Amino acid sequence: MSNFFKLIIILLTSSLSAYAQSFEGIATYKTQQKIDFEIDSTKVGGSAMKKQIMGMLKKQFQKTFLLSFDKNNSLYKEDLELAPPSVGSNIMVVSSGFGPGVLYKNIQKKYFIDQKETYGKQFIIRDSLAGLNWVLQKDTKNIGEYTCFKATYIKATNFTFDGDQSANLPVSREVTAWYTPQIPISNGPSQYHGLPGLILEVNDGDTTILCSSITLNPKDGVKIYEPKKGSKVSQAEYNKIMLKKSKEMSEQFRSKSSDSESVNITIEYNEQ
Repeated sequence: MSNFFKLIIILLTSSLSAYAQSFEGIATYKTQQKIDFEIDSTKVGGSAMKKQIMGMLKKQFQKTFLLSFDKNNSLYKEDLELAPPSVGSNIMVVSSGFGPGVLYKNIQKKYFIDQKETYGKQFIIRDSLAGLNWVLQKDTKNIGEYTCFKATYIKATNFTFDGDQSANLPVSREVTAWYTPQIPISNGPSQYHGLPGLILEVNDGDTTILCSSITLNPKDGVKIYEPKKGSKVSQAEYNKIMLKKSKEMSEQFRSKSSDSESVNITIEYNEQ
């Protein structure tokens, strides 16, 4: 056995002993998404307005999430008290499937329940947790007080631009995660899971998720529940609904933009 895997086993053993009787916590994550497109300043009223628009868009993708967890379950939701203010009335950002919601994961029974409000309708997506083919690497680094190890997997997904089905292109990319065996749960932010320790950082394309603080065994405990309110669908059914709706919305905004001076920016993306 390599020294690398011996180190992981030692960390897991010591952590499991420390938390054998009671183990739960709350982790805070900061998310960021790179904005990889250009706005023509001549169409938005000059370079000053362009700078303002890009700044507001950047803030829209900087969010704070809370992961409440125990050994087998977790609840991941946005901290709305820290949510950025909405952009100006002359700027419209359409984002499909990423509104405020609640994600419950049951690691032991391998299923999730994702509550989302999309286009004014509430959905309850219940499905099996996808198996992620992580490859454990030897790289290490510290995140706060925790020793973290690197893991990667190849993610295949589809992106939709302006609801044009012909633009659906299969994309494969490497996802990188950093996990700590010092917190011995196979969980993490969003849909990420399946490593021998809590995931503290994820780099997935243009999206970065980074843990900023962890409270273990808080005095008031943690609240983990299964969301129940909404139309019940599977992940595949929800994806079909979103594809149809995104086409309808794109057509509406395309027709409106020809008669309007507002700036319409459509960004379509899907969670894993």
